[in-house]
Amino acid sequence: MYAYKSPWMTEEHEMFRDTVRKFVETEFVPNRERWIERKHMEPEYWQKAGEIGMLCPDIATEYGGGGGDFGFDAITYEELQRACVSSFGNGIQSIVAHYLDVYGTEEQKLRWLPKMATGETITAIAMTEPGTGSDLQAVKTSALRDGDEYVLNGSKTFITNGYNANLICVICKTDPDARAKGISLIMLEPDQVEGFSRNSPLSKIGMKGQDTCELFFDDCRVPVGNLLGTEEGQGFYQLMAQLPRERLIVGLGSVAIMEAALNLTIEYTKERRAFNQAIIEFQNTKFKLAEKKTETKIARVFIDHCIERLNAGELDAETASMAKYWCSETQFNLVNECLQLHGGYGYMMEYPIAHYFTDSRVQMIYAGSNEIMKELISRSL
Repeated sequence: MYAYKSPWMTEEHEMFRDTVRKFVETEFVPNRERWIERKHMEPEYWQKAGEIGMLCPDIATEYGGGGGDFGFDAITYEELQRACVSSFGNGIQSIVAHYLDVYGTEEQKLRWLPKMATGETITAIAMTEPGTGSDLQAVKTSALRDGDEYVLNGSKTFITNGYNANLICVICKTDPDARAKGISLIMLEPDQVEGFSRNSPLSKIGMKGQDTCELFFDDCRVPVGNLLGTEEGQGFYQLMAQLPRERLIVGLGSVAIMEAALNLTIEYTKERRAFNQAIIEFQNTKFKLAEKKTETKIARVFIDHCIERLNAGELDAETASMAKYWCSETQFNLVNECLQLHGGYGYMMEYPIAHYFTDSRVQMIYAGSNEIMKELISRSL
């Protein structure tokens, strides 16, 4: 357990951590390298995770969830990072679940959330397009109404869970001539439509076991009842309201990697010897590790503050942007320094520090690039 106990942690959270940790060590860690080679994990492992409550733990029990707070979700992210497992895209599952929980109709919640909690349904968010990154108002994918159906056309790229997903939240234009007011969120079930296709998982420099795909929509007909909520043109506002959660998840993952990488490096420098002494005895090593321990503690206290604010329904976009930007950049710099202290072994993929290094880079890009985070923060100056 951590020497520092997060203020939001309860005895129930501790018990849940023990369960998740044992599960990750027995079910995920032995398959970690195979998933990296395959570029995705098999769907049955989602169902195994669902059986022990790792999916939708902070969704109400009436919809199949665990009925807890965000702390239960946070524990899963921490334990996955501690075990150096990046193949499980459960963060996306959590985000989609809360889109449905907050904006979905009662029928939509009962239809999709229970199977998301069990892992039978795996979700993706089809947001980024080949020519559109952080500028969501400029998406080109369209969904034009034709009677009781929407006809979807367009393409998406860099979609996490895109290969396994059997429920996709598509960000699209129901009014192609409008910007923000023309965006809607439409839930698409790939197995129930024609004209949908996806490619094999993309090759990436990090997070190689997490499936990331391109998606294509060619006259896909989706029932009008799959519009998230009951009114067109609300998608941009729905996204903006829920982005603090997504950015907190990125910041939390960054802090968990910082803690894991730091602990690994301290142990390595105690064991590795040079010039007849342990590497940790050199002043440069001790001072570097002292700096990184301080940064890690600051990051943990800040992210715990954000978790408490989210649990209270008070996490604002500015603070979430700070968490995402600062924690991800601090994480990357820390992992870089820790890799250096591993010497040549740090460059070998059989050492977890190499995985942390390659996995860390994307944290500064997805969920809104850090440049966008700074733009959002600057608006409060």
